[in-house]
Amino acid sequence: MNIFLAIAALVFSVITARTYWKAGTFKAKASEDVLVGAGMAWVKGNMGFTRTVAWLEILGAIGILAGPLGAWVTNFEWSKWVGVAAAGGLTLTMVVAFLMHLARGEAKYTWKMNFRIIVIAALATALQIAVVLPLF
Repeated sequence: MNIFLAIAALVFSVITARTYWKAGTFKAKASEDVLVGAGMAWVKGNMGFTRTVAWLEILGAIGILAGPLGAWVTNFEWSKWVGVAAAGGLTLTMVVAFLMHLARGEAKYTWKMNFRIIVIAALATALQIAVVLPLF
């Protein structure tokens, strides 16, 4: 196993988990007015959906790290797939978010951040597949 790939997989997984953890906890705790003030106009009248997205982001952030850790500690075959599924799910979450911003005409303001997060999450997914699956 290439140690560089293993370190890259860990780094991108941690960056992805941290990004989504922060975003999810912010959306889970903040009021509608705070979220709208932070530039998330889409939450207006959709707080149930917003909280659902928040908890999916939090669970994905946990899964992207807990899956490989669980595979290492418990040696369960299914556990390694949790990290891959979480990373892939978070990538898809950001793709859908970008499409939503595009439909609302907000993409000109959000595309740079959306693109960065999509790339980081996609790299974490690819590295989880390339490193974590064969490793355990």
